[in-house]
Amino acid sequence: MNDVSFVAPRRNSILEAAYFDQVGVFTSDFPPSPAMKFNHTVKGTKIYKIKYGSVVQVVLQGSSLLLEEEHPIHLHGYDFYVMGRGIGEFVMERDGGELNMVDPPKRNTVGIPAGGWTVIRFVANNPGVWLMHCHMEIHHEWGMAMVFWVEDGVGKMESVRPPPTDLPPC
Repeated sequence: MNDVSFVAPRRNSILEAAYFDQVGVFTSDFPPSPAMKFNHTVKGTKIYKIKYGSVVQVVLQGSSLLLEEEHPIHLHGYDFYVMGRGIGEFVMERDGGELNMVDPPKRNTVGIPAGGWTVIRFVANNPGVWLMHCHMEIHHEWGMAMVFWVEDGVGKMESVRPPPTDLPPC
């Protein structure tokens, strides 16, 4: 996603590393957009940080060069609104006016059409570390995933709870 192939951490969970400020498990330099189109060579455990309460809109663009197939994309920790779908490359100036701003369907998994795009939107009101990935197992293993880190808000009800004292280590 955004031309970064996700690599799962080997020694620790991302949530644990984020909670305890452990370095070396992930980086928070996930790009907000691809640096170059169709460059799938960057590999890493990169996350995208989001402020609590932010409205997040994601354009899921199918970018296969050889075989076009629909990708079922799932986001942990959230339901989101499917604002629109289309074929070809998403261009905001052309396609943005066609987004459903009145009554978009609510989902936690959505397909990216073969050779097309899907736009989703959600409010980042569930703090923590949340994986978004393709539900095709081999695609997930190949790195078709990314992680959102929704930062704590204000107070106990808008913050990640501390792990229990008897939590076994990873």
